[in-house]
Amino acid sequence: MATSMIHIFVTFMLVAAHMAIADTNMLQDFCVADLSNGVKVNGYPCKDPAKVTPEDFYFVGLATAAATANSTMGSAVTGANVEKVPGLNTMGVSISRIDYAPGGLNPPHLHPRASEAIFVLEGRLFVGFLTTGGKLISKHVNKGDVFVFPKALLHFQQNPNNAPASVLAAFDSQLPGTQVVGPSLFGANPPIPDDLLAKAFGVGAPEIQKIKGKFPPKK
Repeated sequence: MATSMIHIFVTFMLVAAHMAIADTNMLQDFCVADLSNGVKVNGYPCKDPAKVTPEDFYFVGLATAAATANSTMGSAVTGANVEKVPGLNTMGVSISRIDYAPGGLNPPHLHPRASEAIFVLEGRLFVGFLTTGGKLISKHVNKGDVFVFPKALLHFQQNPNNAPASVLAAFDSQLPGTQVVGPSLFGANPPIPDDLLAKAFGVGAPEIQKIKGKFPPKK
């Protein structure tokens, strides 16, 4: 009898778990983000459907190249995530445009919440990512090519040529997040201790201070 009750209980829990997973799908047509509400619990609260407009699903910012002249790395990212397109809330997708000046670099970074696929609009790029085992997966990609970066792995794009380049980047998250290696480590606020970074990178404290000078602390 006890064994039968255990089997029933286990079966019930498995069914309940399956139902809970199934319920992660949206239970309405859309949930346009109410950006005026500061509360976020794994996304934004829903805007009143009666106040939803076509503009909540619309964005024109990817039509033209962004200025790269003022970028220290020679690249500029124009994001169309939930903060720019409220209609993306709960949909698990977003898109960006990245423009590169000649010699421009989108430095090593990661997206903690998303995989990324780029489509080359113009130019030729050297792109790659690092596996957790330290292997570099890299390739030169040309106009019309697609390259994929796995979720949360360090990756980069470089334009080694004398002409501008640009890509469209698609993400499986409404807000992928971006953590750039240099500013994150050397521009942290409060700062990471010099001796810790010096030991981690096998250099002296003066070298760490010099690098930190290039990355103002985040506010």
